[in-house]
Amino acid sequence: MDIRKIKKLIELLDESGIAEIEIHEGEESVRISRQMAVTQAVAPAAAPPVAMAAAAPVAAAASDAAPAAVISGHQIKSPMVGTYYSAASPTSEAFVSTGQKVNIGDTLCIIEAMKMMNQIEADRSGTITAIMVDDGSPVEFDQVLFTIE
Repeated sequence: MDIRKIKKLIELLDESGIAEIEIHEGEESVRISRQMAVTQAVAPAAAPPVAMAAAAPVAAAASDAAPAAVISGHQIKSPMVGTYYSAASPTSEAFVSTGQKVNIGDTLCIIEAMKMMNQIEADRSGTITAIMVDDGSPVEFDQVLFTIE
């Protein structure tokens, strides 16, 4: 395998944040992996009991004040990790807006992943009731992007 291809794979690995990649080309193969740094917060060993007792009611009050949001309708979820774009270019109009009718196969957005632009299409007809992501923001796999009713 050509050393330039290996260097390009290493660059892609660094840019994407992927921990490991393996490529097979004919009888040749290469696996490139990197060790991810893991940071973990450590609680103090001897916390005063008064502080612990005071923190519990505050946490309970916070959970009562913010009930979980319920999403109704059909959900269009992200099939990949990447960056969400609502339009084909910064000067173009958004593909869809809230309240707009869509048909199966209509382009809803673009998700950029590893320098590739992936069009996300509607898998059912209906009306866009909610757009759950802001333009240019990162999205996770299986994150809800739209709801359709």
